[in-house]
Amino acid sequence: MQADATQNDPMQIGPVRLDNRLILAPMAGVTDRPFRQLCRHLGAGLAVSEMVAANTELWGSRKTRSRMDHSGETGPIAVQIVGADPAAMAEAARRNRDLGADLIDINMGCPARKVCKVAAGSALLRDEALVGRILSAVVAAVEVPVTLKIRTGWAPGERNALAIARIARDCGIAALTVHGRTRACGFGGVAEYETLREIKAQVPITLIANGDIDSPEKARAVLDYTGADAIMLGRAAQGRPWIFRELAHYLTTGARLPDPSATWIRETLLTHLDGLYGLYGVPAAVRIARKHIAWYCGGHPDGRGLRESVNKAETAKQQRALIEDWFDRLAAQEMGAA
Repeated sequence: MQADATQNDPMQIGPVRLDNRLILAPMAGVTDRPFRQLCRHLGAGLAVSEMVAANTELWGSRKTRSRMDHSGETGPIAVQIVGADPAAMAEAARRNRDLGADLIDINMGCPARKVCKVAAGSALLRDEALVGRILSAVVAAVEVPVTLKIRTGWAPGERNALAIARIARDCGIAALTVHGRTRACGFGGVAEYETLREIKAQVPITLIANGDIDSPEKARAVLDYTGADAIMLGRAAQGRPWIFRELAHYLTTGARLPDPSATWIRETLLTHLDGLYGLYGVPAAVRIARKHIAWYCGGHPDGRGLRESVNKAETAKQQRALIEDWFDRLAAQEMGAA
């Protein structure tokens, strides 16, 4: 298969240079600093933080403080903010810039009810005038590039991503990410890319495609069909952070990498856990790690047994021992099958 290396070349978002065109999507409760660092190490050109509320009164909570902690993180650092008040969003952008953000991303795509009920996230797509005021206020507030993440609209009959893209371009947004579903679709059904193709054809803006990109072949197909400048992955990276190196290799060479061994996955997972223990402290991290462990072993027939055992573990030592034993047995099975 002929490769198209340009699909994995470095790219620019304003003055910010990315090593490639593969981006980790912001996901609440998932894309904390340890996961971002791991995905960057394994091939992501950019990893966007969990969304931070524009309401600075909430910034004293431990959860928000951890989301804004970029200590030792490899740049460029991208922080996503969410809110519905232009002045508050501008102030949130300034504060995050002062804390080290190289890029500010605005969330207008989150479909969560608790976000939409306060007229934030994807609910903003129903008020194009307010969208313009928020984008203008944030762009004017900071000298770093401002990006925007949206869905294709509020509902299938209310797709207005093309209009939002034009507003974004006119307001000075440096890059636009579009998830190929409406808010009403949630994460059900399949993503559509025709809207993204129309945006790329009609609006001169850096476009990042998002939604259902879960394999090297799908990444190539979406880039080819939409003409997007980059792709963003979310759920496909959960428990599989090495997907970025798989995509990078495929987009550059046209060939798939071999699947990673059980031993390699075990070490990757243990490295991830060490990062969680360090950021949150052991008691909290043991609980937070459970969902990640479930994702790592989700594709294995005996994964349920590990998940049940891990959910009962109360210490890091117990958690690590269960993982080491399970993956060692998996590695032995691989050796026996070789």
